[in-house]
Amino acid sequence: MFNDAKHAASAARTAYEIFMLEPHAWVPNNSKLPVVFYRHALHADSGDLAAAFELLFEQNDWPPQWRDGIFDYHHFHASAHEVLGVASGAAEVIVGGPGGRVVRIEAGDALLLPAGTGHCLQSYEGRFQVVAGYPAGQQWDIRREALTPEELTAMEALPFPARDPLDGTNGPVVAHWLHAA
Repeated sequence: MFNDAKHAASAARTAYEIFMLEPHAWVPNNSKLPVVFYRHALHADSGDLAAAFELLFEQNDWPPQWRDGIFDYHHFHASAHEVLGVASGAAEVIVGGPGGRVVRIEAGDALLLPAGTGHCLQSYEGRFQVVAGYPAGQQWDIRREALTPEELTAMEALPFPARDPLDGTNGPVVAHWLHAA
C-alpha cells in the first residue's frame, strides 16, 4: 500500500513522547539524548507496515537493517543509535535496563533509542515484528556489560544524522537531539 516515499512520509506525521533515562547499573543509557516514542507513527491498518517503515527510514538516512523481534534479555548498543518501527503485533519493552521503564508498543508505533539505551522484550502479543534502522555509517553491536571509560566516551561522541527517521527535517531528532549537541 505504501509504494512511494511521499505517501509514506505523509503518514509519518505524528505525536511523540520524549523521556530521559539515568544510568542504571551496567546500562549507561544516554546522558544527552532522550528516548523518543512515536505513538501511531503509521496507521496500523494501512498495509505493509514493515515496507512503509523501511521506506521512511531509508529516505531519512536511517537505513533499515533487519526485520525481527526484540531480544528478551537486557542489552544496549554502544556503537549506533537505533530506531524500531513496529510492523505487527504488540509488546511490552523494558527501556533503560533492569528495573527500567515499561513501554507498550504496538503496530504502527516507533521507538527511537539513542546509543547506550538499554532495552529488553518483556512480553508480546500476536506476530510481533519490528523493523530496525540505524544512522548511515553506524554499525550496531550488542552490549550486555558495563562500558570502559574509553568506550563510554566513544559512545557519547557518536554522530547522529540531521534527519529524523520518520519526519525528515522535522520531528524530535531535529527538535531535541540536534539541540543537545
